[in-house]
Amino acid sequence: MSEVLYRKYRPQKFEDIVGEGHVVKVLRASVERERISHAYLFSGPRGTGKTSAARIFARAINCLNSDTKKRPDNTCEICKEFLSAIALDLVEIDAASSRGIDEIRALKEAVEPLPFKSRYKVFIIDEVHMLTKEAFNALLKTLEEPPRHVIFILATTEIDKVLDTIISRTQHFEFRKIAEEELELALKKITEKEKIKIDSESLGILSVLAEGSLRDAQSMLDQVLSFSEGSVDATQVRDIFGLPSRERINGMVESFLRKDAKTSFKIVREAMAENMDSAALFKLLIRNFRFLIYLKIDREFEEELKKYISEAEMAFFKKITSEFEVNDMEKILIELNFAYSNLNWAYLPELPLELAILKISQI
Repeated sequence: MSEVLYRKYRPQKFEDIVGEGHVVKVLRASVERERISHAYLFSGPRGTGKTSAARIFARAINCLNSDTKKRPDNTCEICKEFLSAIALDLVEIDAASSRGIDEIRALKEAVEPLPFKSRYKVFIIDEVHMLTKEAFNALLKTLEEPPRHVIFILATTEIDKVLDTIISRTQHFEFRKIAEEELELALKKITEKEKIKIDSESLGILSVLAEGSLRDAQSMLDQVLSFSEGSVDATQVRDIFGLPSRERINGMVESFLRKDAKTSFKIVREAMAENMDSAALFKLLIRNFRFLIYLKIDREFEEELKKYISEAEMAFFKKITSEFEVNDMEKILIELNFAYSNLNWAYLPELPLELAILKISQI
């Protein structure tokens, strides 16, 4: 059985981390100058590389390479042990399943012994926000005065649930949703290594649906590949994820700009009758209006845009930008973004889009 892509292409060095340059820069500097704090907190959306960064940093601060700029080299004895998951000086705890006071008490006992081989014994606590209140308080006492040989790296997708007293005792790094362009580039590199033929439109769609998560983008690419035989096109991707055709999306874009509510409603009804995904429909519409605004404001953006869309779609975009003003596009984008934010609370999945159509037709 082949290895899933998100595991196969998990970042192994700082330069492999996608879209989090602001975090990588500081962590690298810490390693190069050997200025290591006792506790770090990585927060941000799922699939943005928090746990991968924690593992890379754990290897880097323990790497035996004399050149600090080359840490982790992933070839020294310590790095190899950490990579093979047999290192006794690297402890990973999933707070979602080990969230109680007993587990944290056991951790407090585990921090006291000196490292077996490494400079530091590293404890990575994933989804730390899942700890109970009592466990949080016990962890806080450990963080206040940890032994000098211990480093804590906490990771969470819900920073608002982490106690302020915990945050104040750590170096806090915020991971961000990865830009669609960076996701697309990362997926393109994977398909080239895997010798998979895939068009730019397919990569663009997957990058939109991933919502800033590289892991989700890789998982969706895996899903697509399981239905294809070494070659992927946009039609396959749309069918697999229940997305409207390019023609249907373009029809909605044009009907919005022409304030043709009748045509817009007809297209929405047709899409819903085919069980189209409302959230995905919104994402593609929002993406297209963003691109249209960029193209209208700056014609040089055309060269950049060619990386993400097909020639047919480019021809449509150029036609639209020649006929309509940027103010019209802006107002529609505002309405679509507002409607999308209400999608989870809607009585029917298509209702926010229908209300947006009514507002757009009256602009």
